Order: sequence, then structure tokens, then C-alpha cells
Amino acid sequence: MHTALTIVAERGRSPRIRASGGLAARITGPDTVHLISAAATPLGGDHLEIVLRVGPGASLTVRTVAAALALPGAEELVSTARWDIRVDRDAELLLDPEPMVVAADADHRTHTRLELTSSSRVTVRERAQIGRTGERGGRWSGALHADLDGMPLLRHRLELGAGTVGHDLLDSPMAVQSELVFPDERSAVVERYPAGGSWVRMPLAAGGSLGTRLGRALATVNS
Repeated sequence: MHTALTIVAERGRSPRIRASGGLAARITGPDTVHLISAAATPLGGDHLEIVLRVGPGASLTVRTVAAALALPGAEELVSTARWDIRVDRDAELLLDPEPMVVAADADHRTHTRLELTSSSRVTVRERAQIGRTGERGGRWSGALHADLDGMPLLRHRLELGAGTVGHDLLDSPMAVQSELVFPDERSAVVERYPAGGSWVRMPLAAGGSLGTRLGRALATVNS
């Protein structure tokens, strides 16, 4: 299944939505949109294409009503999602979907492309969990490419699950929370938890920060 969703926010009017395939969207506040599953997706072989446009001076908050579940297809294990995001001058975006849970044998891959300006305000969060209760299979990868005023701000990629670089006998994180914040002048933070896992926030050279938590399971982090 191919899913296409476009949300356009302009100052002084409600967001405009165009959707087809496995996702729908509902306006739940003046500048807030919640994404809703219209079909079982992503399954192996599915592709989700999500476009967000926040015009000059506009504000947009995008959330989901529930966690998503990636499942293997009958003939294909890999599902993909691409987020294409542009936040114009003096505009604000909060993208905070519920976690992606990757079931055993499924392989879900995401790619987020973000364009922003020096006067944009952006928070982009992504959370993923390998396996449902009792499951250890499944793979997830996420790439984030962000450009500031046409110049590179961040190139970042993470993988989880068996066969990935960070999965070995000594350390095998099964959950990730990633958060890009711009602007952000907070200092760097590195925390390791007694039960395993870590939280790292790194200032970016051109401004803003990237926070990443790895662990066995998702948890709330005060960042």
C-alpha cells in the first residue's frame, strides 16, 4: 500500500489536509492535527509519504492518536516512511508522534528531510521500540537530514535490532527516542542509567540540539 499525506499550515487559517491510503488526519485544535490509521499500516511492502509545510509565521503541531505497529507482509518484510518537512521563517513546528513498535520479523525504515530557517522554531521527536511483549525480533532504522538556511545542520542515522551495528552481546538497545530542537542553547548532557540505557543531548555547531535515548524499553525522559 502507498500512503500519501500532506498537511499545509498557513498563518491565519486552519491547516489544509490531503490524504490517501492508510493514514487520515483530523484537525483537533486551531493549529493541531492528529494522524489516524485508516488501515493496517505499515505492513511489509508499504510506503508512507508524509509532507509537512509550515508557512511564514504559521504554527503547526502534529501528533498521532496511538502508537503504530509495523508488521511483516506475506512476501515482504521491509516497510518504509519518508517525512518531507519545511518550516519557513518565523514559523513553528512540533512533531511528536506516538512510538513505532516493530513486530518480530518486520523491518521498518524511516527517512526525515527537514528544511528550516534561522528564525524557525522546531521540535521533531521520533520513538521506536523493537518487539511487542516477549518478542526480540524486528529491525528499525531512522535517518534525519536537516538543513538550516540551505546549509547542513544535521546528518544523523540510527539502527536497532538483530544484525545492526550496535546490537551485540554486550549492548543490544531495543528502544530509541530521538529529539531535534531548534533553537536550543542548553548545554550538553550525558546520563547513564543503572538499569541500562543512556540519554545524550548534544549541541549542534550551527545551533539547536540533538537528544538521543537508547535502552531496553521506551521511557519518559526529562530533556
